[in-house]
Amino acid sequence: MKKDIEQLPQDKFERIEIDSTKAERIEKPSLSFWQDAWLRLRKNKAAIISMVVLVLVVIMALIGPHLNGHDGATQNLRHANLPPKMPGIEKLGIMDGVGNLSGEKVDLYAMKKVDEYYWFGTDGLGRDLFTRLWEGTQISLLIAFIAAMIDLVIGVIYGGISGYFGGRTDDIMQRVVEILIGIPTLVVVILMIMIMDPGIGAIIIAISITGWIGMSRIVRAQILKYKNQEFVLAARTLGTNDSKIIGKHLMPNVLGIIVINTMFTIPNAIFFEAFLSFIGLGLQPPAASLGTLINDGYKVMEFQPYVLLFPSIVISILMIAFNLIGDGLRDALDPKMKD
Repeated sequence: MKKDIEQLPQDKFERIEIDSTKAERIEKPSLSFWQDAWLRLRKNKAAIISMVVLVLVVIMALIGPHLNGHDGATQNLRHANLPPKMPGIEKLGIMDGVGNLSGEKVDLYAMKKVDEYYWFGTDGLGRDLFTRLWEGTQISLLIAFIAAMIDLVIGVIYGGISGYFGGRTDDIMQRVVEILIGIPTLVVVILMIMIMDPGIGAIIIAISITGWIGMSRIVRAQILKYKNQEFVLAARTLGTNDSKIIGKHLMPNVLGIIVINTMFTIPNAIFFEAFLSFIGLGLQPPAASLGTLINDGYKVMEFQPYVLLFPSIVISILMIAFNLIGDGLRDALDPKMKD
């Protein structure tokens, strides 16, 4: 038995006209590779905070030596071994100029009749530690950024040429790399010091000889990965010369890993300089770096811990900040590497 099917009245329906030109429209704006990476990086709070902290440290390294009116190289033995004293903060009972004298707490500024403020105290020669700290940070950052530039210039070019041309060229270039990588960097530094005076020059030359090897091997591996892919073969078929293929097709794909590796090179260079200065192979007095300041503080750590405290805090901040930024860039530029 057929039942009557109730139908909705036609006036309950409304015809919707769709503009065919807008049907396939993408509502969200398209993002470039770097814009997409920046959006991912912004979600990494540790990396963003590290960037802010790093910028503040760099700013202080530039303006810090001029803030308190004391010269970092000027010696004043009457002001030697003064503890930190900072206006305003001294009322809180910290950084108030009180130090140990024969086991007793004494206001050394009043005892020595010193009316000036030394924010981070003075060393055994009466030099202002606040000024020397930021001058030493300048030197450490300078060496680190020079190491990064050597990586970017020598390492990227060497690794790119070796990986792209391959064959006998690659064999010869990699044998050179194997010889250099077998020589410890510390041995190179000692050889440089035997020829030159200890200082920035010897450290930079040592880094120039061996510091770029890691970057070159990474770039070579990436070039070998990409050079036989379709977009490179298409460019070669169209008659594009080698320099344009490397510069316009291969390097943009390798740029992410280059940036990431550079961010890890900088803290390694800072630590390497500090290590050399700590063992006496780096900068020599009266020049200051984070390594020399830590070495000076280590000698008087028991009685004047503030001499060691401040440079140790700064170098720790730099190492942590650069490593967190490097981790953030790794996750932002190449999310697959996170796994």
